[in-house]
Amino acid sequence: MAEVNVNQNVVSPKKNSNSGTGALAKLFRRNDMGVVIATALLFLIFALVTDSFFTRYNLFNISRTAGLYVFIAMGQMIVLVIGGMNLSLGGIGGLVVVAAGYTMDSMGWSPWISVPIALAVGMLAGAFNGIIIVKSKINSFIITLASLFIFTGLVTGISQGFPYTEIPKSFTLMGRGSLLGVPYTFILAIVTLLIMAYVFKFTVIGRRILATGGNLEAAQLSGIRTDRIVFLCHVLSGLFGAIAGLLWVSRMGSAQPATGSDWLIISFAVAIIGGTALTGGEASMLALFASAILLTLIKNGLIMLNVNVYFEQTFLGLIILLAVSIDRIRAMLHSSTRKFGRRDATEA
Repeated sequence: MAEVNVNQNVVSPKKNSNSGTGALAKLFRRNDMGVVIATALLFLIFALVTDSFFTRYNLFNISRTAGLYVFIAMGQMIVLVIGGMNLSLGGIGGLVVVAAGYTMDSMGWSPWISVPIALAVGMLAGAFNGIIIVKSKINSFIITLASLFIFTGLVTGISQGFPYTEIPKSFTLMGRGSLLGVPYTFILAIVTLLIMAYVFKFTVIGRRILATGGNLEAAQLSGIRTDRIVFLCHVLSGLFGAIAGLLWVSRMGSAQPATGSDWLIISFAVAIIGGTALTGGEASMLALFASAILLTLIKNGLIMLNVNVYFEQTFLGLIILLAVSIDRIRAMLHSSTRKFGRRDATEA
């Protein structure tokens, strides 16, 4: 019977009539390769159009910034994948930056003490979001919007709006240094992406995270403690935001309270373009990596083409709109493909 079904699939006119739709659906669903190709094409275009693009200095800055964007996007991705969102990610980053700056500058503590404290601050901020969302059952949009103001208020209150400039030189090594010409930030981002890819594909906790985002009720019926998953993902979101904040301090050599003010757009743009479904349950580390490079190339290219910097936010907003549209089209095609598959299976 199995062989008959295979042969029917080959010669059936009905199957052939839908082959174009199936191919198109597969093309859109392969969002990882789509982003990779788009990134490669944009890289080639800028390399041909501008003479200063393909230089060692510029490539170093692009890879270093892309590494930072990876962590910002992962802070959003890990919440989007469970069907939520974290509007307070930038506030968490700012809070971590101030915590690091205050302990290293005002208190004079070693980075070996300040960094763990700053990471803990980020995770506690994420835990704050997670516990309220789990206990109140209120949408993450509302909770994280409120916590954004809370965290931003703490940043302003603690720092009084002034930067912390006395950052130990040893701490700037991670943000400014490199290995064989490759920035440490970029290397750390790749390693983290590989770890997360392994977690999602081969571990129980990774599959439970995807299951929770894919269908919350089904996950609960299968015995998954979804409340714990939601809490964990928000803690991880805080951790990734903390790492991004620390990398920024390390790169700049100072702790700026305004850090994180533009993370909302960056995190959503990179995560969504990078294949993270707004409805949850789907993420691609390869696409997220390519998307981080893509966004960096766009910002870098706009500068090199002497485009007015004040229009940068406009371009980023249009990119998010395009990404959301692509995500919606991809979801519709995925749904139609499943519908055709069920109908064909029934007819067979």
